[in-house]
Amino acid sequence: MLKQTIQNALTEAWSRLGHSPIEIDVRETDRPEFGDYATNLALVGARVAGLPPRRLAERVLDLLPDDLFERVEIAGPGFINFFLRRETLHRALEEFLRREKAAGRSGIGDGRCLQVEFVSSNPTGPLTVGHGRQAALGDALAALYERLGYTVHREYYFNDEGRQIDLLAESLWVRYRERLGEAREIPEDGYRGEYLVAIAEGLAAECGDAYATFDDSARRRFRREAIDRISESIREDLRRMEVSFDTWFSEATLHERGAVGEALAALCAGGAVYERDGAVWLRAEEHGGAKDSVLVRSDGRPTYLLVDIAYHIDKRQRGFDRVIDVQGADHQVEQTCVKAALRALGYPEEFLQYAVHQFVSLKEGGETLRMSTRAGRFVTLRDLIDELGPDIVRYFMVARKPEAHLDFDLDLARAESLDNPVTYIQYAYTRIASIFRKAGRSPETVAGADLGPLDVPEELELIRRLDRFGETIEVAALSFAPHLLAEYLHGLARAFHAYYDAHRVLGSDPGRTHARLALLRALHIVISESLAILGMHAPEAM
Repeated sequence: MLKQTIQNALTEAWSRLGHSPIEIDVRETDRPEFGDYATNLALVGARVAGLPPRRLAERVLDLLPDDLFERVEIAGPGFINFFLRRETLHRALEEFLRREKAAGRSGIGDGRCLQVEFVSSNPTGPLTVGHGRQAALGDALAALYERLGYTVHREYYFNDEGRQIDLLAESLWVRYRERLGEAREIPEDGYRGEYLVAIAEGLAAECGDAYATFDDSARRRFRREAIDRISESIREDLRRMEVSFDTWFSEATLHERGAVGEALAALCAGGAVYERDGAVWLRAEEHGGAKDSVLVRSDGRPTYLLVDIAYHIDKRQRGFDRVIDVQGADHQVEQTCVKAALRALGYPEEFLQYAVHQFVSLKEGGETLRMSTRAGRFVTLRDLIDELGPDIVRYFMVARKPEAHLDFDLDLARAESLDNPVTYIQYAYTRIASIFRKAGRSPETVAGADLGPLDVPEELELIRRLDRFGETIEVAALSFAPHLLAEYLHGLARAFHAYYDAHRVLGSDPGRTHARLALLRALHIVISESLAILGMHAPEAM
């Protein structure tokens, strides 16, 4: 990468000056008059060197290689601005094309096992648009980390135990009795969605009047039927979104194997718990958690927190080096408590990290639609996918930073024009494919082109953007920010469309045509790879 090349040159110059090593920061400039890149090395290193910043900058400049820069300027109190030679940009593009199969890939992960757990909605109803954001974010993060060299495992956790499942079973039984002509009240805090009606109709036809009361037998049957049928519906929703998982993990297995009790015993042995008011509490605050929290209620029932701790112990026992949980912001207190428990057990701090996101609202006609899963007022993810397609849903779900509330603009998503960012990006890929078809050549045939004819500003800007691909992937992954890749991809498409509208690629000059096709080959690769990471298609024609 160009940025790394400049950092290496500065590191070498600093070493030759004989000073103690310092961190060298190189950044892209916001305005072309400040060059391509800039560094504050002379400012931060002045005290170490015992020189005024501008004097130090002059000494650094004397030791920089001549073949990288058109010119280097000292600005303000001591900033160093770098203006790259055209040949330097050409070499960067040549190196990219030489290593095209490794585009955007690195060995940072070194094959370590990383689990990404996401969506993990309770099997109490269909997936909503909010779960769609989880699905898009989690799958994109997993793909980003795969590009960094991690062995990535995608997992969905079914919370198929506890009071909410009992309420679901009873709610389904009420709907079942309604199908048989008997009016019943859905329990307080029960589930009122119409999705239970279809399941109830099937059970009424299958079972007749076999379950006249909600006894233990009915509870077991209706729990199983609700979990199985809703779980399968969730799987189908995710298949439509083209999101797949390596493991579908059931909470019930933790209870069946005694893992919850083992987790509690381990915390007790480590002195991480205490008793109060008949309940067992985690010493969360002592280990960096937000507040001490109950692990076992006074009636002996484990809380969700204890089960979650047991689940993460299980993840470690399965051999994962790192775990990333994609969760909503409403779980932040519990997240700190899980991490506190793992610290108390001696787990590495980097073992568990949370990628936190805010909620999703649907906007239509400038107004926000109000939704509630428990009350049965919501738009399902399946409906959204069936109307818009998985590409549009995925892009819109990751296009905004996860920490910000997402207003999903239905009117823009439905637009069949270049105002729609998905159409705009995919059209860039289609345009490039069309150019190669018109040229009667496959993209692979432009290897080894002389890039000297690439000299117009738009071409050089495209090379700079292509050079940032690997860094964008790294930053997007490590900061849990897939929106950075979405923004990069949209900006790259915008730069390409502007270039194509201003310049002919297929012209009378064979050398320039060959060079421009080589540039388009690189664009073709980066757009395709970016779309793949975001889980979207790269259409050859539209």
